[in-house]
Amino acid sequence: MSEFDGVVFDVDGTLVRGREPIPGAAETVCAVRESGAGVAFVTNNPTRTPESYVGKLRGAGIDATADEVVTSGTSTVAFLEREHPGDAAFVVGEQGLESQLANAALDVVDDPTAADGVVASIDREFTYDALADALTAFESGVDWFVGSDPDRTIPTDSGLVPGSGAVVESVAAVAERRPDAVLGKPHPFTRDLVFDRLGCDPARALVVGDRLDTDVAFGAGAGASTALVETGVATRADAAASDVTPDHVLADVTGVQTLL
Repeated sequence: MSEFDGVVFDVDGTLVRGREPIPGAAETVCAVRESGAGVAFVTNNPTRTPESYVGKLRGAGIDATADEVVTSGTSTVAFLEREHPGDAAFVVGEQGLESQLANAALDVVDDPTAADGVVASIDREFTYDALADALTAFESGVDWFVGSDPDRTIPTDSGLVPGSGAVVESVAAVAERRPDAVLGKPHPFTRDLVFDRLGCDPARALVVGDRLDTDVAFGAGAGASTALVETGVATRADAAASDVTPDHVLADVTGVQTLL
C-alpha cells in the first residue's frame, strides 16, 4: 500500500515536455496506480479540454480518463459558472478556451463594450489590437476581471515559451487593475476542485510538479506533501533560494516511486 491516498501530477514539464514523454513517466504513473493511490493530472494549460489532454497523455503512453484531468480552463469555467452566471465575457485568449466557456452556456461576446467582465489567458496570436480591445472593455466599465492561470512561461521540447501569465499581466497593466482571481494552480478554488475530484484528504496526498510558485505552492497550500522535479522550470538551486519549499526535490518524476 502507498503512503499516499492520492497523487496529483502536473503535466507539462513533469510528465511530458512538449509532445515528448519524459522517460519513466508512464511507468511512474502505473506504479502509483498499482500502489492503490488515486491519480489526478492538473495542468495550467487552458486551451485543451480534459478529453484532449487524455489524448495527449495516452500519446505519451500514460493511461488517463477525462475525470482525472483538471485544466485551468476547467477551473476558470467552473469559477465563472459559480460567480458570474449569465454574464457576458470578453475573452483575450484562444479559441479553445472560448469554446469551453461557450459550451458551458457562458456568454462570450466579441464586442468589448458589451462585456460584463474580461477573461485573460494564453493567446499565441496575441496582438496590439487584442490588447486595445481589452482596454476598451475596461474603459466601458466591466464589473470583473479573471485570469485563467498565472504561468508566465511554459516548458516545451524546444525551451520555454510565454504562457497565460504574460497575457494576464499585459492586460492588467493597461487596465491598471489587478485580476479579481487568477485560476489554475495554486488558486484555492482549483485546489478544492482537484481534491474533490480525487476524493482524498490533501494531508494524505502528494503533489508533483516542476514549478515552485504554482505546483509546490498548490500542494503546500492544501497541506499535501510536495515534490519538485527538475525537468521543467525550477531547479534544486531555485528551491533552496525560494520561500516556497518542497518536501522533496527529484531529478525527474521516476523519483516518485521511491516515495510511495
